[in-house]
Formats: sequence, structure tokens, C-alpha cells
Amino acid sequence: MRILIVDDEEMIRGVLREYVEFEGNEAFEAADGMEAVRLCRDNDYDLLLMDIMMPHLDGFSAVKEIKKTKDIPVIMLSARSEEYDKLFAFELGVDDYVTKPFSPKEVMARINAVTKRRANKFKQNEILKFEGLEIDMAGRNVYVDGVKAELTPKEYELLFYLVRNKGIALTREKLLYDVWGFDFYGDDRTVDTHIKMLRGNLKDYRKFIVTLRGLGYKFED
Repeated sequence: MRILIVDDEEMIRGVLREYVEFEGNEAFEAADGMEAVRLCRDNDYDLLLMDIMMPHLDGFSAVKEIKKTKDIPVIMLSARSEEYDKLFAFELGVDDYVTKPFSPKEVMARINAVTKRRANKFKQNEILKFEGLEIDMAGRNVYVDGVKAELTPKEYELLFYLVRNKGIALTREKLLYDVWGFDFYGDDRTVDTHIKMLRGNLKDYRKFIVTLRGLGYKFED
């Protein structure tokens, strides 16, 4: 894999590069968000390791800019461990979030986990139809009565996960772990909020997302 390491601390970039290359990957470096955006515009990478607090352009802004044109898996690396920072990162479409100080071995394990999750997603290339709701799994497109629905990255992932597990009761905790990609110890109302937004975008076909009182949700046609 071609992995771009984005961090303003040269020592951190060096340590991560050593581990990335030891695992047989190609490693590339950027010292700030602007350099990362430029490199991603001109080159293709399989995964980004992205710091948040950097000069010129922070990691959040860099990811937002990169995601406009390329769907590259991103693992955020940050000393900021507040819940809202993590939630904001996942809203941007980040795949995982690792807080500093971290073990390089842990980062490599996260890279492998993200890569496997992505591979499993792209195995499903069918187009599913439920009455007037059409879901293009590979193209990441959702159509409601022929009109493309504008969903956030996390709403797409939540819907696709529910559909892939059609008929299965899913707890809020499982949804948080599998869709958000990390152990969530905070308020599980995050799931409820996203389900509400998703249902709003699905209009009449919100009926397919069934609430299981005191447990979670399931997709049922």
C-alpha cells in the first residue's frame, strides 16, 4: 500500500515511516495539511495517517478538502481526545481515530483493520431495491423515487451497514463500534441523532428502519 503520513513532528513521521515500510508498504510524508492536499491532488494513496494540529492547514480542514475529490481511507492521529473531536472526525468520513501518545504497533493494527473493513465493503457491488428506495452499494449512491439522496458520509455508512445486516437486531453499542469504528464510551444518542437524519432523507421509506425499543434498530423490508 501507498501510505501518506501527515504530521508536523518529524520524529513522529520517522517512527511511523519505519513501521509502515517494515510491513512492506510504501511511505510518503507531508509536514502540514496544505502539503497533504497538494500531494493527494497530484498522487494516489491507499491510506492517510493525518495529524490534526498542524501549521498552515489543520488535519480536519485537509481531510475535508481531500474528500471532495478522493475517497481515501483516513486514520486521524491526535493529542486531542475530547469526544466532540472524535465525532467531528467521523462526520468528515474518517475511518479511525488514534489519540497520542500511541504505540506504532497499535497504529499498524488500526491500518490493517481499516483496510479489511474497506475490502469487505467493496466486495458488495450489487444494487438493492426496496420499493422506491434504490441503494447502489459499490457506487455509494442512494435514490429515493429516482432522486439521488444527499447523505453525509456517516449516514451512507450507517444505512449500508443496516442493509447488509437486514433483519438482524443491532444494538446502539454495536452500531457505534462497527460504523464509527472505535469503542465509544460516551452518549449513545449519537446513533439516534444519525438515524433521525437518515430517516428524514429517506422520506416515505424511513419505514424500513425499525426502532427496537430499549435496544437499537434493524432494517426490515
